[in-house]
Amino acid sequence: MSFPAPTRERLGFGFVLLLSALVAIGPLTIDLYLAAFPQIVTDLDTSPAKVQLTMTATLAGLAVGQLVIGSLSDSYGRRRPLLIALAVYVLSSLAIIGVQNVEALTLLRVVQGLTGGAGMVLALAVVRDRFGGMGIGTVISRLMLVVGVAPILAPTLGAQILRFGSWRMMFGVLAVFGVLMLVVAWVFLKESLPRERRRSSGIGAALASYRSLLTDWSFIGAVLMGAFAMGAMFTYVSSSTFVFQEGFGLTESQFGYIFGAGALAVTAGSQINGALVRRMRPERIVTAAITVGWLLTLALFVVTLVVAEGEGFWLLLALLVPTLGTVGFVMPSVPAIVLEHNGHRAGSAAALNGAMGFVLGALVSPVSGLLGGTAQAMAGVMVGVMTISALLLVAVRRQWRHPVPPAIPASYAAASARDLA
Repeated sequence: MSFPAPTRERLGFGFVLLLSALVAIGPLTIDLYLAAFPQIVTDLDTSPAKVQLTMTATLAGLAVGQLVIGSLSDSYGRRRPLLIALAVYVLSSLAIIGVQNVEALTLLRVVQGLTGGAGMVLALAVVRDRFGGMGIGTVISRLMLVVGVAPILAPTLGAQILRFGSWRMMFGVLAVFGVLMLVVAWVFLKESLPRERRRSSGIGAALASYRSLLTDWSFIGAVLMGAFAMGAMFTYVSSSTFVFQEGFGLTESQFGYIFGAGALAVTAGSQINGALVRRMRPERIVTAAITVGWLLTLALFVVTLVVAEGEGFWLLLALLVPTLGTVGFVMPSVPAIVLEHNGHRAGSAAALNGAMGFVLGALVSPVSGLLGGTAQAMAGVMVGVMTISALLLVAVRRQWRHPVPPAIPASYAAASARDLA
């Protein structure tokens, strides 16, 4: 018995643009307001720690939201959960504009996170529904470009918004963007998961789907491998301000150029990956990327050990930029690998992949700061997470050499039987 395969369709620019915009909602929701933290502290008469907690709340909401919405989409289709989530996202963004205390802001940021993750997880699920084989890697490479670049550029965009208004305007911008995506998705995004391919509804079916994924080492190992590799990028994003502005004395504009170089490296890696995946398996690409990334972070850490703090700027930069480039290769390759082998539960697989990435990012991001926020601390955390990623790669590669087909739950098998009858 075989499960109905996704169709192989020709990519349209408008289709990819729509999915890319949906994916961008999550990163923009997280990082757009970073530059406004001091202003929020003053306006709401609260502490920096409580304002930082609003970001943790958003990350938690995104992680949980992806799990819930991804599972629902396997039962009810992709379109309806997405439209409902976008509508609630717009309402929560508008509500934030009028908050008067940090507690209300934190609560609404949870709601914003819960619904903002819908675009990320459902865009990936739609790709798996409509494309198969090597085509998955090509499309996901384009979508992961947004995931990699948006967190780096969003704070800069937020700083520009602050030039024209207060921090509340940022959430007005997010509300407008949400309305735009709601209208465009309503008009142009067609349902990609036919009823005969949907999973049985209910909490039991959802838990069974996640249980089967969490006990599938080929899936969970690959997801953790990618999440730890992305942890290197999260560490860089959270630490670079202290390292370059305080440690090396760069101005804000000079730091902007450094940040731009990192974004360009992620972009280049993701787009080159999109070209390579037409000729080679994503497993080969991710093996090379993680190996090179580990070697670069190891060299970076050694440099910070032997060079005095505040020195070795150009050498540090020469190692950091290509390291971010290797992450650009990993980000699209891992989802392509796990979704290709889990088409019968693409929504749940995409959700778990995204949720674990955000959870790990939230845990890893502050570590460098807790260790002093120095270049040495940043490099130490980066080589640490890349080492874990490399070890997971060694373990997962055994599964790639001797793949075991994932079990198809009874609810999916029944749907497949109906389709073939």
